[in-house]
Amino acid sequence: QVQLVESGGGLVQAGGSLRLACAASERTFSNYAMGWFRQAPGKAREFINCISSSGGTVYYSDSVKDRFTSSRDSAENTVYLQMDSLKPDDTGVYYCVATRLSTCTWFSHEYTFWGQGTQVTVSS
Repeated sequence: QVQLVESGGGLVQAGGSLRLACAASERTFSNYAMGWFRQAPGKAREFINCISSSGGTVYYSDSVKDRFTSSRDSAENTVYLQMDSLKPDDTGVYYCVATRLSTCTWFSHEYTFWGQGTQVTVSS
């Protein structure tokens, strides 16, 4: 079973940057679309980003588009989320996800695998 382990969260001031990484435990990861969700306190879980298995297609939510950049390194079984121009509204727990589909989906129920989450806090 694929296991996902996130890293790179932390505390940053508004306008700053963080880079999240998600390492997958198996090479089958290369066949899966991957992505990120986040959950802020008292709010519903929110789709942030998805990158297809080939890396050729990437989607972002409107709330992070033009500020966040996703990439994947199949040799390292790792996906990254570069977060720039961070805002206090970006605060939350960020979850790495993987779906058995090779193409992206916005729907959380289609992501079979979830990491444990990493906290991102943006101070004003």
